[in-house]
Amino acid sequence: MELKSIKDVRNAKKFSFKDAAKLLISLAFLLLAIIYASMHTGNLSASSSNILIVASIFGCYMALNIGANDVANNLGPAVGSRAVSLFWAIILAAVFELSGALIAGADVVTTIKKGIVDAGLFSDSQVFIWVMMAALLGSAVWLNIATFVGAPVSTTHAIVGGVAGAGVAATGWNIVQWGNLGIIASSWVVSPLLGGAIAAGLLYIIKKMVLNKQDKKAAAKKVVPILIAFMAFCFSTYLILKGLKTIFSINFSSAVLIGLVIAAAVFFITKPIIIKTSDRLPNSRRAINWLFNIPLVFAAAMLSFAHGANDVSNAIGPLAAIAETLESGLGQMEANIPFWIMFLGAAGIAIGLILYGPKLIKTVGSEITELDQVRAFCIAMSAAITVIAASQLGLPVSSTHTAIGGIFGVGFLREWLMRNSLKEEIVTDHKKIKMKFEQKKLEDYKMELESLGKLKNIDPLFIKELITKINEEKRLIARATETDIKTTKIEKKAMKTVKKHEFVKRSALKTIIAAWLITVPAVGLLSAMFYYTLRGIML
Repeated sequence: MELKSIKDVRNAKKFSFKDAAKLLISLAFLLLAIIYASMHTGNLSASSSNILIVASIFGCYMALNIGANDVANNLGPAVGSRAVSLFWAIILAAVFELSGALIAGADVVTTIKKGIVDAGLFSDSQVFIWVMMAALLGSAVWLNIATFVGAPVSTTHAIVGGVAGAGVAATGWNIVQWGNLGIIASSWVVSPLLGGAIAAGLLYIIKKMVLNKQDKKAAAKKVVPILIAFMAFCFSTYLILKGLKTIFSINFSSAVLIGLVIAAAVFFITKPIIIKTSDRLPNSRRAINWLFNIPLVFAAAMLSFAHGANDVSNAIGPLAAIAETLESGLGQMEANIPFWIMFLGAAGIAIGLILYGPKLIKTVGSEITELDQVRAFCIAMSAAITVIAASQLGLPVSSTHTAIGGIFGVGFLREWLMRNSLKEEIVTDHKKIKMKFEQKKLEDYKMELESLGKLKNIDPLFIKELITKINEEKRLIARATETDIKTTKIEKKAMKTVKKHEFVKRSALKTIIAAWLITVPAVGLLSAMFYYTLRGIML
């Protein structure tokens, strides 16, 4: 989003009944979380039970803010392209966010829980618990501020910075596993680049195979079912590997084979539907865009599932670590994530999305670049593939940067294609001019030959040389399409004008980079401050 949109906050209407209702629902959720957590304290002492309940409140507060801020990146393209209404987009995302968190969120939780700070360096389990609580609270407060001003920031950056900052405050710089943190940080750089590259590649392929064809309908009948089948393959393979491993163990090659079978079934089911639908549509770009509504909604659902699997860790990773420490101590960090903790995080994300998500959904969907269904599909699909791959590797990547990287990839590709199109037009004009010039010269030679033929006593060698020149001109005409073109000053000025035309707001890129640079240290400082506050209260 643009920093200028922050001024909209100053012009916002006063606190309304609707705002009060949202606040009351949020507080009711936190109250239910207290009751739900108190039911799972087990054999803990009274003090340990109280700590777990307070940590659960912090985790749920964090989850609410993730739903309010980060999920916008999943729904923005679909809503911005008007493929689905805001209401149904929220319902769709809430269901799949909840499913992804509960089914496939454990691996990334483990990364957050054990991969940022070295739990073995904590001499006191209480200190470790305070660090995790401070990280949750610091991250949640930062996200709350960002959501209030309308800035989509990375919740992954927030929790990583929070855990690292509170850990350093507790025991010093050596507590942070800088090697693991470096790997995680590198994924923040790779994810937007990879998301942008995949989105641009998908859009380029669709343009070449469908949109630039003379018969767009016939091309769409062939390509769209393949795209839907490919999404089904990615989604089903990931679900088999991640979500069903608690039921039965299956290796990667077997999961891929099953995914291919499911993709084939989806292809044969959806192909007649696409054919029947496209037969009723005109052969236009706008109609083909409408045909992409189905795969776009599917891609948005897939991305929501992947986001739930990946980003639930930001809310409950520290909470799971606290629960394990209270129950088993610092030396036992291998236990499975309790279902009740997973459920709290997933429910918090869904509720936060429903209550506070629409504002940033509109920002991501319409204020960065102009989107239609085809472009939005490419963005959603690229983000889904990137986040799913990262979750498979246990890397907590930034879905914010991945999705917006896809938006920039699509926008930059459009700019590049437009500039190339103008250049091709200029080259074509030059070729036409050259062809006309060469043909004019050829006609002059012919006229000269005819006039000479009427005269007597003309040297035959002279006529032969003239014929040779005519043949040479013919060869020049044939080679005209291969001649280097030198643009005029006016044409160069036109090229520069096109280069200045932007399909994507560069200021949005600056905003994202600034948020990336600010979030980690800001949350680190907040979490360090909260650590000292909690330690002072507890002691």
